[in-house]
Amino acid sequence: MADNKVLQLPEMITVGDLAAKLDLPVVKLVGELFKNGIVATVNQRIDFETAQIIIEELGLDVTVEQKVAHEEVVSHELSLSDDAEPRPPIVAVMGHVDHGKTTLLDNILGMKKVEGEAGGITQHIAAYQTEHSGRKITLLDTPGHEAFAALRQHGATLTDVVVIVVAADDGVKPQTVEAIKFARSANAKIVVAINKIDKETANSQLVKTQLATEHQLNPEEWGGDTIMVEVSAKTGQGIDKLLEMVLLVADMEDLRADTDVPAEGLVIESNVEQGRGAVVRVLIANGTLKQGEYFVAGSTYGRVRTLQDFRGNPLKQAGPSTPVTLTGFKEVPEFGQRIEEVKNEREARALAAKHYDEKVQSTAGVNITGNDLLKMMNRQTEQQEAIFIVKADVQGSLTSVMDSLKMLETDEVAVKIVASGVGNITEGDIRVAKASNAIIYGFSVALPAQVKQLSMRAKIEVRIFNVIYELLDDAKTEMEKLLPEEVIETSVGELSVKGVFRTAKEGIIAGGQVKSGKIMPGTLARVWRGKEQIAELEISRVQREKSEVKEVFEGEMCGIELAIPRGTGKVAVEVGDKLECFTRELKKRTL
Repeated sequence: MADNKVLQLPEMITVGDLAAKLDLPVVKLVGELFKNGIVATVNQRIDFETAQIIIEELGLDVTVEQKVAHEEVVSHELSLSDDAEPRPPIVAVMGHVDHGKTTLLDNILGMKKVEGEAGGITQHIAAYQTEHSGRKITLLDTPGHEAFAALRQHGATLTDVVVIVVAADDGVKPQTVEAIKFARSANAKIVVAINKIDKETANSQLVKTQLATEHQLNPEEWGGDTIMVEVSAKTGQGIDKLLEMVLLVADMEDLRADTDVPAEGLVIESNVEQGRGAVVRVLIANGTLKQGEYFVAGSTYGRVRTLQDFRGNPLKQAGPSTPVTLTGFKEVPEFGQRIEEVKNEREARALAAKHYDEKVQSTAGVNITGNDLLKMMNRQTEQQEAIFIVKADVQGSLTSVMDSLKMLETDEVAVKIVASGVGNITEGDIRVAKASNAIIYGFSVALPAQVKQLSMRAKIEVRIFNVIYELLDDAKTEMEKLLPEEVIETSVGELSVKGVFRTAKEGIIAGGQVKSGKIMPGTLARVWRGKEQIAELEISRVQREKSEVKEVFEGEMCGIELAIPRGTGKVAVEVGDKLECFTRELKKRTL
């Protein structure tokens, strides 16, 4: 191989192809991966970072560069006709937890949604529709807790306008920053609602300054282009103005959609209900979905059996920007999946099968990433596994819970989810948990009485939570139980042996002078003879001037009794030996 060879590699490459590019026997490359703890096949795909690490490990004189892909980004753009009509704007309400997003929506919609949320925290994406000045506005409520990042990402990509709610008494927070990032990545227009201005500690100017200086969102009144409206979700102050500004921004975007075409939309939530089967909340993006029509979402399909608006009222059809709840799916579709209307059941079945095959092909063979490899290389001890089963009320929450659990992983404790699904805890879950020694976590689901009895007989832990951070805290505690305890040694003092009065099988009586610190009964003592450690004993008693004492200090003479632990064997302490006295305790570690 030529010196200083420059090698351009794609983002993903098979082990066989990399070996060919490096002019190496493939067995050598597979062996190097194996040495680092990863069993790979010739057709296994590894990412660019892993290839880089392996080339460095092999000591090859090769400069690796990543080949820039010029392929088109896979995305689905709606193709509108000349007859496209104006449609309602889709507005996502985002922001930090407890900054008042859901309360704001309650005020707009005249609902009490926040009272139904566990811990007052939105747990799902929810879609609504309201009217202002005779025009419809579709509203999406997104969770603020950090564990729901995936839901917020989908909330942003669905929208035309993002209303970022910032509490006037709290300022810009982590989820505020994340919401700004999501909105920008989705090319959505941003309107800021500065909430809680009714509070005495409210400081709207500080919020505007933070947004302008740290996040380049300059208020219009300061010469910028970001609309900021001061509101109080509690009293209703400023809400009409906020809605007027949202419609103004929407008008500037000239939002349109076709109505007389097959419907398209996006799955924003899905779950299973007894008697109804798969219940799916969909946001229609284009076209009109009617009762009785066939549709496909990923690898599942169905026919519209029932169609309802967000309040549960029956609908015969739903047009663009309309949030609907529909039944008729064969299976629960995945969160964030695109839904499309087709002509008949045969076409629906064929398209769903095609999507399934594409999914199988795309996931064939596990990709090895650089992060995986570094974890294996840096692992000093055998990794423990925390084994869980996860059930949730809806698909979006299930995704968030599982992603958040995986983020708790460390080099010492891995998270293994052996089963998951949408719906209540079942007897099947108990059987899987018993076979795998797993803990079952339920998020906003029920534990039926007969299943609870089975879990108690099988001694299976089933824990139900309605607030995600409480579930994650519990899982973290379980993972911490798997960590080995930390041994903490604290130096107490040092004694020089001046005389040995009795040596027996169970103990030694000696005398000496305290050179530093103090000597106490109940502490441990390493016996040093020069640079060699002779034994480790326990100081069971300490005497000074024929009286038993609790401690003797530096410079003082004392007598000590040293207990010899069972199994230690014969120990002889001699004049001139040094006793290094210390305490040892085990401390529980945390992640």
